[in-house]
Amino acid sequence: MSEESAVLHFSTDGIATITLNRPEVHNAFDEELIERLGDMFGDVGHQEGVRAVVVAAAGKSYCAGADLNWMKRAAHFTDEDNREDSIALGRMLKNLHAIPKPTIALVQGAAYGGGLGLVAACDIAIGVKAAKFCLSEVKLGLLPSVISPYVVEAIGIRACRRYFLTAEVFDAVEAHRLGLLHEVVEDVHHLAEARDQLLEQIMKNAPGAMADSKDLIYTVADRPIDQNMIEETAERIASRRATDEGKEGVEAFLEKRKPVWHTI
Repeated sequence: MSEESAVLHFSTDGIATITLNRPEVHNAFDEELIERLGDMFGDVGHQEGVRAVVVAAAGKSYCAGADLNWMKRAAHFTDEDNREDSIALGRMLKNLHAIPKPTIALVQGAAYGGGLGLVAACDIAIGVKAAKFCLSEVKLGLLPSVISPYVVEAIGIRACRRYFLTAEVFDAVEAHRLGLLHEVVEDVHHLAEARDQLLEQIMKNAPGAMADSKDLIYTVADRPIDQNMIEETAERIASRRATDEGKEGVEAFLEKRKPVWHTI
């Protein structure tokens, strides 16, 4: 197995898989892993030919949050050290969240603290039934601060008011009920099957249209449906109809054939 803290693999059909690769410490975050993931997420989203990004993990845990040795070092950080350390984590999560392609978390085990934030920052999350989740920061006198925008977005304010404050461990069924997981499967074998089915569906769709759809969500979220909204959304669909993808998609539909991006 590679000694790299995270491994990037490209498949021939354009799927980029980034695997957290510190199984001996349950894929816990340290400075190196955070920096490496931040760079990977920043780079892979803009690479030509990448159709989707899968965020997986080696070993029995998805991500246990902060590495113990990292926490020991952080205990002696200055205020500036702490700020820079937290900004690096924020950069990593922002780079993942901003990838203009579908992102999929494959959760094969426990996701605690920052690991739960990683799941929340992905577009789609699938987990095994045995997976466990926890926002454990308050037990340590800390806050789930940097991950909070993604977790609040994923599970909502009401659920956060419970789990931020109680630091309870909850299971995959509850994670699914809350909206953190989109799908729960029996085991890692079914996880691979669910991944393949999802990717097969994604590969039928226009890459540019998916990127624009992601941007559309954040444009319309929590905004009033007023004249500005009507005009902006009308402009977006009008512009997309004029793109090569838009023309090809409509022509393929009318001609009863697969569009050029449909490679399956």
